[in-house]
This record gives sequence, structure tokens and C-alpha cells, in this order.
Amino acid sequence: MRRRGRGADPFSYGLFAWQTGWVFALRSAELWTEPAKAQARLTEYALEKQKAFAEGAMKAGAAAMVGSVPEVVLAAALAPSRKRVRANARKLAKPKGV
Repeated sequence: MRRRGRGADPFSYGLFAWQTGWVFALRSAELWTEPAKAQARLTEYALEKQKAFAEGAMKAGAAAMVGSVPEVVLAAALAPSRKRVRANARKLAKPKGV
């Protein structure tokens, strides 16, 4: 079995979970304050998640096909979602108008 790269450490998974909750909370607050735009935004959010899931599934499949260990396959599967969550957290943390 070939080993490519390393799996993520537990701290990075904890950070990912925290950032996910933060993004969810801030986006929920935005939807609540602007209900007229909620439907369009919810559609955008759903498409964003679908795209990250599909990309992660392809990367995980590719990692599994070359014989990577399960930790590497998991990291490949989560990489697109982690990237989007990190970007969303940074974007939402910025004050409006900056």
C-alpha cells in the first residue's frame, strides 16, 4: 500500500468544526436580517456545498485508487469543504463595507 502525504492532525479537524459552526451562525444571522434575499442565498449555499462534496468525492476516489491509507483518503475528501469553510469564515469575519 502506498502512502502519499499525511492525514490531518486532530487540531485541524477541531478548527474545521469550529469554523463550520461560525459560518453557519453568521450566515443564519444574515438570512434573518435580510429575508427578501434568503431564497437566492440559500440556493447559492446549497450549490456551494454540492460542488465541494462532488470535488471531495472525486479527490477521495483518486486517492483510494492509488492505494493511499484511509487518513489520506479522508483528508482528500474533506479538502474542498475545508477550503470553502475557511474562505467563508474569513469573508464573514470582515466588517461590512471594507
